Amino acid sequence: MTFEISLLATPKAVPELRHHLRHHDFEVRLCATELVTNVIDHLGEGTPVTIRVNRTAHGHTRVEVTDPDPRALPALLRATSTDESGRGLALLDALTLRWGVDQGADHKTVWCEVWREPREPISPNESDTAGGFGSLAGATGPAGCV
Repeated sequence: MTFEISLLATPKAVPELRHHLRHHDFEVRLCATELVTNVIDHLGEGTPVTIRVNRTAHGHTRVEVTDPDPRALPALLRATSTDESGRGLALLDALTLRWGVDQGADHKTVWCEVWREPREPISPNESDTAGGFGSLAGATGPAGCV
């Protein structure tokens, strides 16, 4: 399973991206759109991005968003109850096994890995009955940060 799309990061592109990812689980859609929203908020509307979703060797699902600014790095913040922003990466950190940033000379890729796609049971005896958050069941280990 590999998905790749290039687009301009705009508010209109977010629902378009969700539509393209409609066959993926909730966590994948949420992570991808959150990462694109961060590009809009921190680099500006119209920034070109490439979004990739693929399976890792360990059976996890990896979501990557590449943008052209290697200097603007994401930061995990602690938002208060009155803050109007600053929760996106905290949400990503809570939903994923790990996340990080790969920097190149003229770009960066922010990536995260989710446990698995709930619609694809790990074994024949396991089924996803927990709805959209089924992929969180059994996830262990701390989420990573670079």
